[in-house]
Amino acid sequence: MELDIRIKMNEKLFLRNPEESVLGKKMVKHGLILINKLGFEEFTFKKLSIEISTTEASIYRYFENKHKFLIYLINWYWSYLEYKSIFRLNNITNTEIKLKTIIKLLVEEPPIKNIESDFITENEAYKLIMWEGSKAYLTRNVSKDNKDRLFKPYKDLCERISIIIKEYNPKYKFPHSMASTLLELAHSQKFFMQNLPALTDFSKEDDDKKIILFLESILFNSIRLK
Repeated sequence: MELDIRIKMNEKLFLRNPEESVLGKKMVKHGLILINKLGFEEFTFKKLSIEISTTEASIYRYFENKHKFLIYLINWYWSYLEYKSIFRLNNITNTEIKLKTIIKLLVEEPPIKNIESDFITENEAYKLIMWEGSKAYLTRNVSKDNKDRLFKPYKDLCERISIIIKEYNPKYKFPHSMASTLLELAHSQKFFMQNLPALTDFSKEDDDKKIILFLESILFNSIRLK
């Protein structure tokens, strides 16, 4: 499925909108790929400038620092995933099927498209979330970043999931906690399965079926009407 959407990003994440120039799009596209290749700790704007044959100073004209750059990339994915959820759930009325669809969207790795993109690709963004997602908010600046509404896309997605949980069971007391738990578990369990298998029961799995069943069991055993 291809979604032709333009995501409005928080202007406090950048000094100049990267989507408005060829260089900006290039640095976002290749910066995402480079973080996935090197890891966020090893990634620098200097290395990115060499990768795309520009100057380090030109990158700093777009982004104040690499942490804001990381949040920009992560926010793009959460916003995209919310749009994708809206699209997938559009003709579904059964709330249980809605929740199961959401879980599949959270867990399953998007396919690698053959179409060459000049900006962010969903597959690369998914890999970034799995490896680096929690680094967006596990910082000492989290309160200030939160005041600047830098985590709004993540919160919006949680809110959308929590609304469906409340539709399923209006008496359930912890819809937001459950929504954020599903988001975190979907990627942490996948990460553990691939890198720290002793922390999961999915170490020998070739697909995501058991992770999906695990999340469904946590969700429905908690929210099902007694």
